[in-house]
Amino acid sequence: MYSKEVMDHFMNPRNVGEMPDADGVGVEGNPVCGDVMKLFIKVDGDRIVDAKFQTFGCGAAIAVSSMITEMVKGKTLDEALQISKEKVAEALGGLPPQKMHCSNLGADALKKAIEDYRQKAGSKN
Repeated sequence: MYSKEVMDHFMNPRNVGEMPDADGVGVEGNPVCGDVMKLFIKVDGDRIVDAKFQTFGCGAAIAVSSMITEMVKGKTLDEALQISKEKVAEALGGLPPQKMHCSNLGADALKKAIEDYRQKAGSKN
């Protein structure tokens, strides 16, 4: 059984779509279940001001993607890096044990998007 938060983020996902002018992009996939998440972030100064996602996967993967985009908005890059799979699952009211790997997708895609941003920002100097 899924929590009401998981069902809400699955049925009414927030921040779905591509961000052509993204400052950082992170892609993470799970070969076991076939879920793939693409996370886009927009950064102003040192703060994430917007985030969007495209996810191919189960309801839990979509809910995790939606929740993580909500969690990162307004956070500094270092604060966003503190978002763990456990924090995502907790914000969703828990995930069934067999779906906890979905929360890994979100946390890992976020870290990759921040790394992508920092690499691009570093190359501009």
